[in-house]
Amino acid sequence: MEIKPDEIGHIIQLAIAPVFLLTGVGTNMLVLTNRLARIIDRSRMLEAGLDDGRQRGADDQSRAELGVLFRRAKKINRAIFLSTSCALLICMVVAALFVADALNLRLGSLIAAMFVAAMVALTGSFVYLLREVLLATEFMNHQQAHRRRRSAQP
Repeated sequence: MEIKPDEIGHIIQLAIAPVFLLTGVGTNMLVLTNRLARIIDRSRMLEAGLDDGRQRGADDQSRAELGVLFRRAKKINRAIFLSTSCALLICMVVAALFVADALNLRLGSLIAAMFVAAMVALTGSFVYLLREVLLATEFMNHQQAHRRRRSAQP
């Protein structure tokens, strides 16, 4: 089967929209990995303080924060997994669009299913990111309220 140059242009046009989506997913993954790196850095700092005994009076507080950081890291890891799954599915959509059009195959249902799966994965990733942000904010609010109570005591 021979593909004409004008057909190649049409095939490339079909594949462009998912590629733009892939750029957005990549940006989302950058945000997620940056958040995970900050969580890991904070965890290492707290663990080092616990290990060398610098924070004797704050051990319970550090352990509580480490627990929250662990929960946050789990949520971010899940978001990264889902974003990566989304990116892989989009790559498969682009390849399937190209192959289906080039070889005149009827893969519309498969392509649609992969695209919907990619959107579900991306939605899940955003849900986990939101849950992580809410968890971080809740912990910060709890810490601030605790500091206010301590400073209000005579």
